[in-house]
Amino acid sequence: MFSNRVTSLLNIAYPIVQAGMVWTSGWRLASAVSNAGGLGIIGAGSMNPELLEEHIQKCKAATDKPFGVNVPLLYKNVEKQFEIIIQNKVPIVVTSAGNPSTFTQYLKQHGIKVMHVVSSSRFAKKAEEAGCDAIIAEGYEAGGHNGREETTTLILLPLVCNAIKIPVIAAGGIATGRQMLACMVLGAEGIQMGSRFVASEEASSHADFKNAVIHSKEGDTIVTLKELTPVRMIKNNFYEQIKQAYENNATVPQLEELLGKGRAKKGMFEGDLKNGELEIGQVSAILNEIKPVEKIINEVWKEFNEALQNPLK
Repeated sequence: MFSNRVTSLLNIAYPIVQAGMVWTSGWRLASAVSNAGGLGIIGAGSMNPELLEEHIQKCKAATDKPFGVNVPLLYKNVEKQFEIIIQNKVPIVVTSAGNPSTFTQYLKQHGIKVMHVVSSSRFAKKAEEAGCDAIIAEGYEAGGHNGREETTTLILLPLVCNAIKIPVIAAGGIATGRQMLACMVLGAEGIQMGSRFVASEEASSHADFKNAVIHSKEGDTIVTLKELTPVRMIKNNFYEQIKQAYENNATVPQLEELLGKGRAKKGMFEGDLKNGELEIGQVSAILNEIKPVEKIINEVWKEFNEALQNPLK
């Protein structure tokens, strides 16, 4: 049985964490990942507190293994979400898109392990100082909301691992066992996968979005809307509207109006591939099949071990 600081901290069989993605990471996906030996994460970014509690309770009914909740700190109602998490005794919280010092000690006082997503070594140090138990270092290849530093995973990992002493989990551009091994050679003690789990049977995203992901090619994603919050998405009709807005020197309020509300839900959850925001990572270019979560994790772990035995194959 594999064991390191990440598996021991999270009480999981494999050092594989599922990203908490909006409109994709419901209780079905989280429980399936946990049941398969990884750490499943409920993505609270698209949930009001009542819906979050429903997903937590359903996840508890579907698995007796540890799971967590991802809370992006930029959203409203995070205080209420944390109350729900504490009341339901969720063991692990992943925070992102905000200052980790705001809630980390509050969560830890209730026995919750806290991991924070960062895009730079500077923020990794701040998260360590705030008392986080582990860091998720996410490179610029990742889908969804992205770091402004534009540092890719292969550069970010050694910088973060050299800067802090707590465990580092690599994220951004990872979908295979060989990629996992590469990250661990650079100092990571685990990986987080998002896009690979979007293209799973258990993900709550729309079937049309899943098919768009596995049919996307190299260069089909782009990071845009940096004036608001940088986000990586598939180039579609909505992106062309954004591109046209930039060509017309759109102001920040005009970009906000174009983005409007519910674009991500429209694209990823409702399957509107033209007018929705289709958040996904660059690694989608190497995905070509929608699979059950258990098969995904088994394949990644098998390939990791084969690569470990013969890395130059």
